[in-house]
Amino acid sequence: MNPEYLLHWLGDWALWGTLIVVFIECGVLFPILPGDSLLFAVGLFIAQGTIHVPLWLACVMLTVAAFLGNVSGYYIGRFLGTSLFKNPDARFLKPKYIEQTHEFFERYGPRALVLARFVPIVRTFITIVAGAGRMDPKKFFLWTGVGAVIWAPGITLLGHALGNVEFIHKNLEAALVLLVLISLIPMVVEYFLAKRRNRRSPDSSGDAPRHAAPR
Repeated sequence: MNPEYLLHWLGDWALWGTLIVVFIECGVLFPILPGDSLLFAVGLFIAQGTIHVPLWLACVMLTVAAFLGNVSGYYIGRFLGTSLFKNPDARFLKPKYIEQTHEFFERYGPRALVLARFVPIVRTFITIVAGAGRMDPKKFFLWTGVGAVIWAPGITLLGHALGNVEFIHKNLEAALVLLVLISLIPMVVEYFLAKRRNRRSPDSSGDAPRHAAPR
């Protein structure tokens, strides 16, 4: 799980290993992977010359891996449907998540997919639930693509920009932890904004009828 160790261990295959991790974390039901920190470390290693790949090419490849991971997650949810959500006591795949996620997308629109990119674990399961909830494919592809373009190159470029900063080298582990905490900020902000909107809404009492996700 240590991105620096993992990239050194992969050696010449560092970028390819990162592509696999990003793909899996973005939609193949295995969320506990160091996606953010790996992207940052890849940018840093490219700046150092440890990874011998042009920065622009790495950004393109990582964006494609993130996008395809989400597409895979979407179709896993779409084809398996509610069979993923049978156990009401499950830690992640609870039946109520289908309806709640449908309502979440209806309320927040494309922001849901873009914001979720920056939150570990959430970025894996939101695609599964989007597929199970039958979100419109065109809308999903468009906005998960927007999220991939912002997320993968954004964090990689940040790592590259800081790649020659001595303080970052000496405190890389602390810098990666800080990166994960910063990545949670958009979702925390959206959470409090949503609570504020709910307090102002006349239907916030919870008496409004719910609409089940389309099958």
